[in-house]
Amino acid sequence: MKGLELADSVVLVTGAARGIGRTTAEAFRAAGATVHTGDLDTSTGAWRLDVTARESFAEVVDRVVAESGRIDILVNNAGVMPLGRFLDEPDELSRTTLDVNVWGLIHGMRLVLPRMVAQGHGHVVNVCSMAGKIPFPGMAVYNASKYAAVGLTAAVRRELHGTGVTVSAVLPSAVRTSLSSGVRLGGLLPTVDPDEVAAAVLRTCRTRQAEIAVPRWLAGWKVLDGLVPSSVMSLGRRLAGDDRGLGADAEARAAYSERVAAFTRSRQP
Repeated sequence: MKGLELADSVVLVTGAARGIGRTTAEAFRAAGATVHTGDLDTSTGAWRLDVTARESFAEVVDRVVAESGRIDILVNNAGVMPLGRFLDEPDELSRTTLDVNVWGLIHGMRLVLPRMVAQGHGHVVNVCSMAGKIPFPGMAVYNASKYAAVGLTAAVRRELHGTGVTVSAVLPSAVRTSLSSGVRLGGLLPTVDPDEVAAAVLRTCRTRQAEIAVPRWLAGWKVLDGLVPSSVMSLGRRLAGDDRGLGADAEARAAYSERVAAFTRSRQP
């Protein structure tokens, strides 16, 4: 399928106040696109967007269409990553993780895809994670949300076949953003910067590739996991420190954890 001309595209990026979202929005602007951004944090000029609330997402979509006439590319980037033992995580925090990381994608796609299908072209990029392929101690519900995001993306992509509209999943490894604050990086997963993820997002708009890992060589994980005996894989993962989510530095992570906790409290009746 023909790639999108970025210079002529209208783009909406969620979770765009910082990290991957902000860098991705800047990359699209540098490519000549008209970019609109949404986030709970409006200090950077983004429109207020709570991806867990369909009405909030619908309001932002309507504003984009009112200003620019259409949406050619949606980047579902908003996400949260609480860390800790599964049995210790409060239900409310787990619901926030699933609502942001899964329902955020569902709301965005259900609101934007009908418009794209009607215009005969469009592209959605769901920023997932290699945690949607590899389970890690200390992030069980986050893992669940990203496994769901990967499967959701693949299934919706199949449903849209022949419409001129595509959906791609971008799966970064450990990214140097506030989500990974307090976690010792390196080891099992290589560490990447937000600009590498942004480049992958833009690449999918040109190639319409179904799924892309960042870095790309991690796409071979499924083959490796299938070939290596489970006992050997388990030992290798332990030696590589795959349980670092359980030992995150709480003090270094405090600011991020409080942002997620404050949002979770705001959602309670």
